[in-house]
Amino acid sequence: MFATGLLLSGLPTLANASYAEREDARSFIAEVAARHAFDPAELDRALAQARHEPTVIRLITPPTRKGVRSWQNYRARFLDHTRIEAGRQFWRTHAGELERASAQFGVPAEIIVAIIGVETLYGRNTGNFETLSALATLAFDYPPRAELFRRELEALFLLAREQGRDPASYSGSFAGALGYPQFLPSSVRAYAVDFDGNGRIDFDSDPIDAIGSVANYLRVHGWQTDKPVAERARLSPQTDAATLVAAGIEPSLEPGVLERNGVTALDGRTAAATATLVDLETPGADTEYWLGYRNFYVITRYNRSSFYAMSVFELAEALRLGRLVDEMRAARR
Repeated sequence: MFATGLLLSGLPTLANASYAEREDARSFIAEVAARHAFDPAELDRALAQARHEPTVIRLITPPTRKGVRSWQNYRARFLDHTRIEAGRQFWRTHAGELERASAQFGVPAEIIVAIIGVETLYGRNTGNFETLSALATLAFDYPPRAELFRRELEALFLLAREQGRDPASYSGSFAGALGYPQFLPSSVRAYAVDFDGNGRIDFDSDPIDAIGSVANYLRVHGWQTDKPVAERARLSPQTDAATLVAAGIEPSLEPGVLERNGVTALDGRTAAATATLVDLETPGADTEYWLGYRNFYVITRYNRSSFYAMSVFELAEALRLGRLVDEMRAARR
């Protein structure tokens, strides 16, 4: 039972209530304290700083009427001149760290740069929501995903203890994602690395830890070094694309199966490996079909969207080509 008993559109409204005074939050505090040897009074004091954030609820709630998905509209948000040129500059500035991360974790530099570019425009847009309040709001006032965000709130308390910080000192996205790479607190604890070797993880003001952490995240999730990510597919008129797409985002279609169903690479080659068939729809235009390989699937572990993964891949390709231009210009000097 929520403390106020007031519901608006099925969600609680607690503008004036302290989370630390609520029965559901106090039960949560007791559980976290018992699991991790916290002083319950310490968690009480921390949670008392959290504020209910109606904007967070508004931003995370899916629209009542879903808009029409458009790959071209989505792509245009991330494959623009500003993001490409800023990415080239980011690569120039951090070339040594990117080379080191690529060598250590086996992930191409352009993929690392592209993810940071898509997530936060290379650190320019990391979010200004107080993380403690955002996660408390979602943990206790957003029932559809309360379990997930209670885990993240718990992870925030653990992260703050490990880093010697006040839980209220973190800021990021409305969903609790932090810094340059937009890691949730649980991902910071599981995958972040101190890549600059200064003894602490800093996602707020220095991208070096983010570079290593993004590479580590992808490696842990199965990145295959020197293997393809995706390539355009060609379908025969008889191909049952809907059935193949419905096989799911994780690659499960063997090259021979794809070929027998009329699916090859754009130049007619058999698929390079087990793949998924990715459909990128745009209203009023032909659907783009791509072969997504294991590394494409790994990118979707960062954000479970084929549009997202393809934006990362295409931005990475644009950055890679830009880097080649930079290197050729430097060689002529």
